[in-house]
Amino acid sequence: MLSSNFEMKDLGEAHYVLGIEIIRDRAKKFLGLSQKGYIERVLIRFNMEDCNGADVPVNKGDKFTRDQCPKSELEKRKMSSKPYASLVGSLMYANICTRPDLAFIVGMLGRFQSNPGEAHWMAAKKALRYLQRTKGFMLVYGGAKELEVIGFTDSDLAGDLDERKSTGGYVFMFNEGAISWRSAKQTMISTSTMEAEFVACFEGMKQAVWLKNFVSELKLVDSIQRPVKMFCDNNSAVFFSKNNKRTSASRLMDVKFLKVREKVKQRAIVVEHLTTDLMIADPLTKALPNGIFKTHVTRMGVLEAFEKWE
Repeated sequence: MLSSNFEMKDLGEAHYVLGIEIIRDRAKKFLGLSQKGYIERVLIRFNMEDCNGADVPVNKGDKFTRDQCPKSELEKRKMSSKPYASLVGSLMYANICTRPDLAFIVGMLGRFQSNPGEAHWMAAKKALRYLQRTKGFMLVYGGAKELEVIGFTDSDLAGDLDERKSTGGYVFMFNEGAISWRSAKQTMISTSTMEAEFVACFEGMKQAVWLKNFVSELKLVDSIQRPVKMFCDNNSAVFFSKNNKRTSASRLMDVKFLKVREKVKQRAIVVEHLTTDLMIADPLTKALPNGIFKTHVTRMGVLEAFEKWE
């Protein structure tokens, strides 16, 4: 199709794009995106190629605050020799391309770019140790009974200890693999779990509408004409998205967040409840126990091999 409109040369099947390896199993109809080579180069750059691996990028219970930032000139000089920004940037590229499992720790580390402390530096190295163990993992697509865009949104409550703001996140799945994800500190202070979850739902809604328009233009996926399903693990937030009555909760929220209700009414999206144990956006908003983290990441499609998904 393209060759009929543009002068071009067919170089055959693509194997690498921007340092991302494309791995196919045509017989089983699986496709994987891997950054193993990039991760190995990053480990060498930061002298971590022989480090011990870690099971998770951040331990449950680890806290990061501004109190851990350097205060004395001696502490600042010591930290000035650490390539913190470069390391966080390297982690960010992996996160953006193929590794949604890094989203929470990358977002957390980014909050301290201007004045990182020793605790933040050690946390960044812990993320590298996690990549050492999982450098061969890839983002896998394939195996879905129906091609459908499905979203998951989640939030913690006041997890940021400096400003008491919550961290929200979303992940959208297509053909059993993540196609869009985000973890970010919310702009407002939420006074309840419902409020924090609804703000996360608003962020997910914006991305759902963009994905719906983008996929519709491709004219390849019929299911996109239906409302995009978005799952939330807070019953009150789900009810709030469908209830047009003015309540004390809605009066306290910025008008823009109520656009979720409008999109539900327009049938652009539908918000449904999902139990917390199935909420795969959970690792994007908080540190989790090893087993729970691994389960959710596997469900995102971040796998060691195609066989793990069968």
